[in-house]
Amino acid sequence: MPGASAYVFDFTQGSKDQKDLLGGKGANLAEMTNLGLPVPPGFTITTEACRSYLAKGKEPGELRVQVTMALRHLEDSLDRRLGDRHDPLLVSVRSGAKFSMPGMMETVLNIGLNDASVIGLAEASGNERFAWDSYRRLVQMFGKTVLGIEGDRFADALDDAKKAKGVALDTELGVEDLQALVQLFKDIVREESGRDFPQHPREQLDLAIRAVFDSWNTDRARLYRRRERIPHDLGTAVNVCTMVFGNLGEGSGTGVAFTRDPSTGAPGSYGDYLENAQGEDVVAGIRNTLSLDDLKGLLPEAHAELMTVMRRLETHYRDLCDIEFTIERGKLWMLQTRVGKRTAAAAFRIATQLVDEHLIHEDEALDRVTGAQLAQLMFPQFDSSAERQLLCKAGAASPGAAVGKVVFDSAAAVAAKERGEDVLLLRRETNPDDLEGMIAAVGILTARGGKTSHAAVVARGMGKTCVSGAEDLDIDVHLRTARCGDITIVEGDVLSIDGSTGEVFIGAVPVRPSPVVMYLENGLEAALVDADEDTAALVTSVDRVLGYADEIRHLRVRANADTAEDAARARYMGAEGIGLTRTEHMFLGDRRVLIERVILSDDEDRQAALDALLPLQRQDFIELLEQMDGLPVTIRLLDPPLHEFLPNLTELSVRVAVAEANGYSEAADLKLLAAVQRLHESNPMLGLRGVRLGLVVPGLFGLQVRAIAEAAVARKKAGGDPKVEIMVPLVGSVMELHLVADETDGIVHEIAAREGVDLHIPIGTMIELPRAALTAHRIADVAEFFSFGTNDLTQTTWGFSRDDVEAEFFATYLDKGVFTVSPFETLDADGVGRLVRIAAEEGRKTRPDLKLGVCGEHGGDPESIHFFHSAGLDYVSCSPFRVPVARLEAGRAAIAGAGSDTR
Repeated sequence: MPGASAYVFDFTQGSKDQKDLLGGKGANLAEMTNLGLPVPPGFTITTEACRSYLAKGKEPGELRVQVTMALRHLEDSLDRRLGDRHDPLLVSVRSGAKFSMPGMMETVLNIGLNDASVIGLAEASGNERFAWDSYRRLVQMFGKTVLGIEGDRFADALDDAKKAKGVALDTELGVEDLQALVQLFKDIVREESGRDFPQHPREQLDLAIRAVFDSWNTDRARLYRRRERIPHDLGTAVNVCTMVFGNLGEGSGTGVAFTRDPSTGAPGSYGDYLENAQGEDVVAGIRNTLSLDDLKGLLPEAHAELMTVMRRLETHYRDLCDIEFTIERGKLWMLQTRVGKRTAAAAFRIATQLVDEHLIHEDEALDRVTGAQLAQLMFPQFDSSAERQLLCKAGAASPGAAVGKVVFDSAAAVAAKERGEDVLLLRRETNPDDLEGMIAAVGILTARGGKTSHAAVVARGMGKTCVSGAEDLDIDVHLRTARCGDITIVEGDVLSIDGSTGEVFIGAVPVRPSPVVMYLENGLEAALVDADEDTAALVTSVDRVLGYADEIRHLRVRANADTAEDAARARYMGAEGIGLTRTEHMFLGDRRVLIERVILSDDEDRQAALDALLPLQRQDFIELLEQMDGLPVTIRLLDPPLHEFLPNLTELSVRVAVAEANGYSEAADLKLLAAVQRLHESNPMLGLRGVRLGLVVPGLFGLQVRAIAEAAVARKKAGGDPKVEIMVPLVGSVMELHLVADETDGIVHEIAAREGVDLHIPIGTMIELPRAALTAHRIADVAEFFSFGTNDLTQTTWGFSRDDVEAEFFATYLDKGVFTVSPFETLDADGVGRLVRIAAEEGRKTRPDLKLGVCGEHGGDPESIHFFHSAGLDYVSCSPFRVPVARLEAGRAAIAGAGSDTR
């Protein structure tokens, strides 16, 4: 085993556990080699070499020497020399970061070919066409990938050559055609790069290695890392592998295979094979492919060996494996394996299949699915009963229902998304340059490529709907049109694509709830009625995994719900109570005038308004407690930014000014304007709201407490089991809470005595100010529970509002690396999270039985849930739709050992 200073590892060294050092491809090539599988020999340049290059701007001094040593060892073992003019050794160069990452450098094949060695390759192989086809590929790939020449220059030239010959496929071009293409490609290289195509094999190799290092920091790579939250300092490895050739004519080809269907999770091998082709042809989708069953008919012995290798790899990795292979004149070679990307549906099905096959246990199954995947399964699907006009049908590459306006390039997709439009990205085939547009689009449709093409693989990884290989579509990117028979689609037309069936429809097709949502609403038995095999397997798998998460999780999951309808929805989603009812939402519409009177009027008018509001509030709470009978319901007292409940100052001022200019004025308007001016705030985010409003406006909180207590009494008398809690918002001082608690206790005791009912209503507070977190030991003297309002705690800790961030400078902060993700989306663990931990620890020192929850939307964010588990909270609360996600992630947090359990 090389020492710590080694930058180059032979494939016979290392293992699958060394992805940090060898990258994903290199680690798995080493693993397959050590398993005795047929892997072409080669070596891996480590991520340490890349990090050194990126830091210093040049390769480490030892790297060139170590590459020479590894290359000579490779040459001696094969008794061939790189680029030899008689029987040349050729190699491929591939990037291989720890994580599979679209946007990194594409593979360069056939390094070592030049004007002399192409003749030797033709003689050694006995196939002149193959030799010149390989040389053509090298110049094309090297020009585009290493020298940065626009790929369309080569692609257009290849298309022109086929048109001139009157053929449809590049395999139909002859030797002379390919020789002319090589010369044309070399001319393009000289014209575009200002230099000749390098003839020295070692120069080709060194330039390709450097290009892999440089590709780590391309815009596409950085965009993908930001989106997937991959650290920017990992670096990439480089894999140098002996070439084996799938383009040697009959008995040769290349393919991509999966040990199970990565789209649906159905058992059985699955993949694409392309005769007389090199590896990138399959991934690029430039020709449509054959199935593995077709391969069995063509090359039964190679197919049988491939099936054995696939089963062995799946058993070894105990997971779905993604495999790249080449068959050279009947001989099978394994070029890559990795744990395969899969759709959300496939993830759940495969996880439970592997449990049933005793390859993994339940903890591993739960760890292999995510809340984000469950959320994808809850999105609507097309309504099969709706009228639909089918345009065409192609490969069902990544499931889901997507409806949008057609665009033909990445820039148009990004621009449309910025305008708030849903778009479908329509391409002949996608490549890494399209990544930004693929992220912006709601769905992807390609005319070429199979289910393992670039479009399909990337879409599955991102959870995007994709249909690939729509051969009937004739796309003209210059005219920005697509023809299918007699129908012409122009940019801006609306299409609907079904990634589960591969169907493409004209216009917008209505959608219906997903089977998973129907299961959550109605139960497993109802969801299985009339379900097809795939749907039944999916909902059964989700039920099993979600049920196991419920068994083992420590965190309880509540919902944020303001109405009885919200509460009912939350309950069938599995909520174990309500963690936040925002009472300010009950004062909208017709009731707004009453709350205006409460805030603006004198004592007599105010009491009349309070009296009018009381029965309305009481009924709201009765309905809420009825839906959540037997489960805790935390009701937050009024917490509006005051300006939301007052007339607009500018509009009111104009109205009064116009009236005065016309010689009349309304006394009520003048009085109202004076009150609004008095209460107007320059920064309502930090003004008269929360507990401050309750202390300044007499009777306001008392009204709500009375309505809550009377609602609880009504439910008890009706035979219910109300478990209501009162939460005081925006407390910064324990004295504020004392004042509200004293008033609350008095009202509750009065109503309990009057009605002859035993009534205990816990009083707690939201921790949403840094001072509250830092003085939690005092606040816990009064509060019986804390609920972290992480939205406002994030705003007050950072000193900016969510609207400001998203509207003004968030994009800039992402680009500059200040944020990798919005702190309003995923909790800022270092800052805001530190305050949460302080408040939790200090509060429980004062009151050991202090109940701790979180009611900001972070309560439904998977990564944040893991933090809350580690901080020892009792529950999270989130929107009803996210409750199943939170249940799943709370279970995953429990098995991940996310910190010590402090409870």
